[in-house]
Amino acid sequence: MRHATALPKPPAGQPLPERHVWLTLRTLFPYLWRYRLRVVAALTCLVGAKVANVAVPLVFKEMIDDLSATQQVLALPILLLALYGALRFSTSLFTELREILFARVTQRAVRQVSLEVFRHLHSLSLRFHLERQTGGVSRDIERGSRSISSLISYTLYSILPTLVEIGLVLGILFVKYDSGFVLITAISLVAYIIFTVKVSNWRIDIRRAVNENDSAANSRAVDSLLNYETVKYFNNEGWEAHRYDEQLTKWEEAATRSQTTLAFLNLGQQAIIALGVTAMMWRAAQGVVDGRMTIGDLVLVNAFLMQLYMPLNFLGIVYREIRQALTDIERMFNLLKTNREIADAPDARDLPAGPLQINFDAVEFAYDPDRAILKNLSFAVAPGKTVAVVGHSGAGKSTLSRLLYRFYDVTGGAIRINGQDLRHLKQTSLRAAIGIVPQDTVLFNDSIFYNINYGRPSASREEVYGAARAAQLHEFIESLPQKYETRVGERGLKLSGGEKQRVAIARALLKNPPILIFDEATSALDSATERAIQSQLELAAIGRTTLTIAHRLSTVMNAHEILVMSDGHIIERGTHGALLEANGAYARMWTLQQQEDSTGNRPPSSPTATPGTAI
Repeated sequence: MRHATALPKPPAGQPLPERHVWLTLRTLFPYLWRYRLRVVAALTCLVGAKVANVAVPLVFKEMIDDLSATQQVLALPILLLALYGALRFSTSLFTELREILFARVTQRAVRQVSLEVFRHLHSLSLRFHLERQTGGVSRDIERGSRSISSLISYTLYSILPTLVEIGLVLGILFVKYDSGFVLITAISLVAYIIFTVKVSNWRIDIRRAVNENDSAANSRAVDSLLNYETVKYFNNEGWEAHRYDEQLTKWEEAATRSQTTLAFLNLGQQAIIALGVTAMMWRAAQGVVDGRMTIGDLVLVNAFLMQLYMPLNFLGIVYREIRQALTDIERMFNLLKTNREIADAPDARDLPAGPLQINFDAVEFAYDPDRAILKNLSFAVAPGKTVAVVGHSGAGKSTLSRLLYRFYDVTGGAIRINGQDLRHLKQTSLRAAIGIVPQDTVLFNDSIFYNINYGRPSASREEVYGAARAAQLHEFIESLPQKYETRVGERGLKLSGGEKQRVAIARALLKNPPILIFDEATSALDSATERAIQSQLELAAIGRTTLTIAHRLSTVMNAHEILVMSDGHIIERGTHGALLEANGAYARMWTLQQQEDSTGNRPPSSPTATPGTAI
């Protein structure tokens, strides 16, 4: 039997730390103040609408008193009727003008914050993205963006208008009537606000628990759906549903507690309002009986109470929504506060044009301080030359490409291009100069054309076709019903491993960079296609600084230098022929692979292309 984890009951009166509230508001304020003229104009319309709204009961009171005195409808002043209608219309006019003026401010602020968070996420290190859960992050951005709109709307359209109206009503009650009305109204307002704030603050932790479990459930769902094939391979649909339901159960418990505490809050608010209204009407009725007030005064007090009652009743809901919106916005802004592990130095320079030489100078690196991956590694790749790195799995080969792209910084030594430390170069300039065919190719859920064109979005269609031909992919694409517009599916799952890898090769060739990295570029290809593409890769490498990371030794025979890695070290280096003559580790690997090829078996780490799903 499944047991949901009990949610901690937050202590009564525990508020969201004020520091967090003000930090969140201070972060949001600059996005709004960029449109200060619109903001000021909208606030002016807000005040105008409330002045007109409060004036309506005053005019209505005069009409009632005149009617009571003359008992003749025709004797009603025409001016009062016209003024009554004008004020009614003015309330709507100013309200809609405020909406028109502020609409662009709200939507532009949401757009700019969302874009800034999106850009910031792309600027974070690979380590952050390997550790994150995509579903949870996307849900935080979605809720945060929506909550910015809610916060601005509730503040401008509910809180400020209500405060203005309360101030105007209290002022009129104080000037026209005795202080008892003001005292009753003030006590009711203070009691209502204190009760709402205390209970709403108590509910903040419950709301956060709802959000946490909602994000966690969404993360599990997204992760499971992204790994759809793996779920099917192991017949684990039931297991995935069980794990998803476990998280939904926790969300259900939190959401139920949130709903029940909301009912308690609503009941308390209505009790306070009912007591305040009863006391006000009793005092007004007593005034009419004593002759101190007219029937029009009684109607005026009742109208004021109704005007205060509706926004005041809504104010409790608005306060709760604002606190919840602040909680959601805080989570999104926390993404912006995530430090960039890899950032450009203040004096970072662009990579110069022309031939480029790569130098690994005594490089040391570890993903985890307790486990070194590269140890005092030194080698060079000269302009126009191809250097291949081979070795068994776990030797640290693929780490070289990640360091060259500066997804991580070295923990010792330096990587230099034309003598300049990567840490002193702008990342955009560095990555623009490198093209890669990765071992694990992930494609966008778009057309084949889009995925190839992604290498250089400004390329013409003919250039895209040329890159596809160079990657031995054009004929396959032309055989498809929708040709280049064929969609590849989520992460490219509609293509076989070999087809995806050829798209990656075409994309890298289209980019046409001075530095090329082939990270197991033909590992998912069959032998015939591998031989055809290998010649194209060797042609593409001519004149470029090329680093080839490979397990299949037959793909690096023509490299200018071959480095054999083991346990983070270079244990052998030389040309293919020299290494065979040395009869060391490389020669043993070569012999083993030749034996496997003669029996028709490829090495386990170099699978042939898997059958693709029919597109």
